[in-house]
Amino acid sequence: MSAKGKEPSAQKDAAPTNPRGIPYAPFVDKVEDYVTSRDDVQSTLRSFQEMISKYQFMELNLQRRVAGLKDKMPDIEKTLETVGFLKTRTDESDPIETTFELNDTLYARASIPPTDEVYLWLGANVMLSYPIDEAKTLLTSKLAAAKLSYANCEEDLEFLREQITTMEVAIARVYNWDVVQKRKEKADEEGKGKESKDGEQPNG
Repeated sequence: MSAKGKEPSAQKDAAPTNPRGIPYAPFVDKVEDYVTSRDDVQSTLRSFQEMISKYQFMELNLQRRVAGLKDKMPDIEKTLETVGFLKTRTDESDPIETTFELNDTLYARASIPPTDEVYLWLGANVMLSYPIDEAKTLLTSKLAAAKLSYANCEEDLEFLREQITTMEVAIARVYNWDVVQKRKEKADEEGKGKESKDGEQPNG
């Protein structure tokens, strides 16, 4: 196989990326820049298909992340709202009678006196106590980070869809080039065969 046939992989490694490091797909303007003969076609198509598979894998992971952020952001907002409410209460305020969730179907009743600290779940079965002001600052920063991450994921998903489309177009162009070359070779063979037969005819 010629060195030219390996060019798609080399170009992919050197390709520029978006802000999160996802590489741009190569735009195939001239098929001849990627294949020099029909011998290179199958390896080039495989290389392009591998790139599509990688983009699709990243797309699936981002879709899962977006789904997780959609669940996470409302929880942070609700917790932040609760912390803000607790901050407004003074030592003279009466205790709050409320219920809290133990699991999906089980709730318990509680009486909450005025407080200057709250306990926050940090994940991995970890809960820490924070002064209300620190808790509010932490939750605000976490909400901002989640919103930024969500926006980046949406932007990356759109970017990935564009790259997948670019690679699908590239595959179609290489395939169509191969079809044209196959027809040319067949026409050349038929032309040579006809010339050969004409040359064999006896003189009248």
